[in-house]
Amino acid sequence: MNTSSGSIVDQTGIPARALRSPALHAGLKNLHLLIQLRWIAVIGQVFTIEVAHYTLNLQLPVQEMLMVVTCLGIFNVVTMLRWRTGRGVRNVELFLALLVDVAVLTVQLYLSGGTSNPFVFLYLLQIAVGAMLLRGGYIWTIVVITALCFFVLSIHHINLPITHDPVHGLASPYVIGLLVCFVINATLIVVFITRIARTLRQRDARLAAARQRATEEEHVVRIGLLASGAAHELGTPLSTMAVILGDWKRDPTLSKDAMVLEEIAEMQVQVQRCKKIVSEILMSAGETRGEASTETTVCRFLDSLAAEWKRTRYVNTFVYDNQFGEDSPMVADATLEQMVFNVLDNARDASPHWVALIAERSKTALVITVCDDGPGFSKEILAQYGKPYVSSKGKPGGGLGLFLSMNVARTLGGSVQARNRADSGAVVTITLPLASIVLPETTGDTETTKNSEIGESHAKH
Repeated sequence: MNTSSGSIVDQTGIPARALRSPALHAGLKNLHLLIQLRWIAVIGQVFTIEVAHYTLNLQLPVQEMLMVVTCLGIFNVVTMLRWRTGRGVRNVELFLALLVDVAVLTVQLYLSGGTSNPFVFLYLLQIAVGAMLLRGGYIWTIVVITALCFFVLSIHHINLPITHDPVHGLASPYVIGLLVCFVINATLIVVFITRIARTLRQRDARLAAARQRATEEEHVVRIGLLASGAAHELGTPLSTMAVILGDWKRDPTLSKDAMVLEEIAEMQVQVQRCKKIVSEILMSAGETRGEASTETTVCRFLDSLAAEWKRTRYVNTFVYDNQFGEDSPMVADATLEQMVFNVLDNARDASPHWVALIAERSKTALVITVCDDGPGFSKEILAQYGKPYVSSKGKPGGGLGLFLSMNVARTLGGSVQARNRADSGAVVTITLPLASIVLPETTGDTETTKNSEIGESHAKH
């Protein structure tokens, strides 16, 4: 990646914002290939003119031919400047660029013998490139135009003082020209057509990935609607259970049994946990979602998260290590907390005797690592990690929690990755860009505005 120009670009110089659109990226790469091919044409034409005129002593209008090459070079410089803008490239632009190349080749052939020039077969290269880049009527228009140019050159051209004597083999300049033309055509077709085909395959792969992501996001919406409906239905029975448990706790008969009181207290904790989950689902589905966002700090958020999870779950040993370092203000909401809870719950299910939560700070991200000492992931699970209904638990709806966590992380510009530990167990790493969760250090009204904007951003997530 290169950032010297102030905007991020990939290894070919294409702006990073073009990578978000498969069609835009493919168009820019195809235009870049045409630019490279045209520079080869400029160098090749200059070299061929010099060899033909000074080595083979052929009388050519060198000045006019070099002027045409200069015009082609200027056009290519202009095309490079247009390519660097990063704007989308339409088919009509590629079509016009190929027409310029055909026009320059036609003029050069007119000045050097017309169809008697062995390099007339370079028209085939233009057609081959057009067939890969263009669709529909554009490519057939190129075919018709090149055929007309060939026909016109057979009638109108400046004669080239060279004899067509193929019987002399490589001793004939015409045969040498044919051989060079064949090698150029074959080489450039293999090199550039292969690159163009690879670009088109990459575009198709990006489009397929975008469609897959859209399908997954639609799936998330459906899950959210179902969860919201279920939460509304669960609200009443949970409230009833809370009232009944309160009555049991105050009942004189039951209060004499310490074990029963302990079990009632545990049931009340679990009912309160269920009610909290239901409330979070309803807030996530409603327009008041942003109101659930609270200003805190990264360390406080992590400490509170770890304490809450340990209080409401049973695990023999829970190791929590906060290595974030210098604290930073942030906006936290239930979505972030639930994302980490889902990963911790999966680790506890696989390893109920030991779970570890480690928080670290990289240069630009908060890295949360969850480790367990269970059997680890199978190769099949790792290959489809994060997809809905992919789970080793074998129960209906398995894998949805992790799927939702991955979507939350991706919405924030982060990621969730999984791997197996060297000895035993698994490691799941959540990476969240600090720019997505940390508040900028501002004061006064500006700070209030920033907090409001970030709260609204989390509300959308």
